[in-house]
Amino acid sequence: MKVRQLARQTGLVGLVLVSSLALAACGSDNNAGDEGTADSAAVTAGGSDIECGEGGTLNAEGSSAQKNAIEQAIASFEEVCPDITVNYNPTGSGAGITQFTAGQVEFAGSDSALNADKGEVEAAQARCEAGPAWNIPMVTGPIAVAYNLEGVDELVLDAATTAKIFRGEITTWNDPAIAALNEGATLPGDEIHVFFRSDESGTTDNFTKYLNAASGGVWTDPNGKSWPSSGVGEGREKSAGVSEGVKTTAGGITYVEWSYAKDNDLGIAQIDNGSGPIELTAETVATSVATAERVGEGNDLALKLDYATQEEGAYPIVLVTYEIVCSAGLDEAATAGVKAFLTHFASPEVQEGLVEIGYAPLPEDVQTDVLAAIEAIA
Repeated sequence: MKVRQLARQTGLVGLVLVSSLALAACGSDNNAGDEGTADSAAVTAGGSDIECGEGGTLNAEGSSAQKNAIEQAIASFEEVCPDITVNYNPTGSGAGITQFTAGQVEFAGSDSALNADKGEVEAAQARCEAGPAWNIPMVTGPIAVAYNLEGVDELVLDAATTAKIFRGEITTWNDPAIAALNEGATLPGDEIHVFFRSDESGTTDNFTKYLNAASGGVWTDPNGKSWPSSGVGEGREKSAGVSEGVKTTAGGITYVEWSYAKDNDLGIAQIDNGSGPIELTAETVATSVATAERVGEGNDLALKLDYATQEEGAYPIVLVTYEIVCSAGLDEAATAGVKAFLTHFASPEVQEGLVEIGYAPLPEDVQTDVLAAIEAIA
């Protein structure tokens, strides 16, 4: 099936998805990875040879956790392949997967790998037609337990105490359980105001995985993209919504990506994983991600994170945002564009630059596998 070639929209930096302009997901006998295509342009950036192809527009949607990271990558990509426009709509992981399986976007961002039990793997396979969808880890986004508490610049929490806060079992900041973790600190008796994601979110999924795995039975709900009914608080849409809620509410607390906590100048709790309080840094996150188990096969690079890790220096509340892609099945122009952009996104220079905006670069061995998987997209 031949797809329509789209004209590049000058200056657009990937903020709005225009579904009617999306490149359709159709089978093709062409392989955009072939070298020597007459109309393609090869560019070297970040130590990788990038084939820009004929240009066009790529639309993507999903994880708001990676919003700041992917927008930074899009901005620098414009200098590498100026004839390719990448639009990214940060509607949340659930919406991104829905749009991907419906064929409305070329790739999706999701803070959780495709879930076979929920039919996502089968639906993605049907969309791609010519091959399975792959989960390609791209952004390591630490989840901060972010708070707004005047006079408290440092705060230590552990999984059990955090679970009790988000279940409504601890309701004031000077609760004995919090005080025991913060010996010598002056904690006010202010009421705790919890904010949670009201939309389906991979951030919620990963945060509840942590609570379920590490709280010693305090958190009894299974993980999921939706906030459980046993949880308390006020729901806000997307990462920006919960961040704004805490920023404007004295005594507020939420779970949100590190980048949003930093952007909104929120307090960030140190997390005691059993080996002592651990500050959220790029190094402590990398230590945690390095313990992940590979659960995908071949070029499907889905990872299983160890949320209950007690390794010294490992910050335990992390998520990995995957770019969900067709291993084969897009037309030649779309395939070339996806490969070019993701190769740029995964390059060492781009990954290292993400640290400045609140993300951690992929561990070197994971990054090597990611670049190999992108190259294998046909």
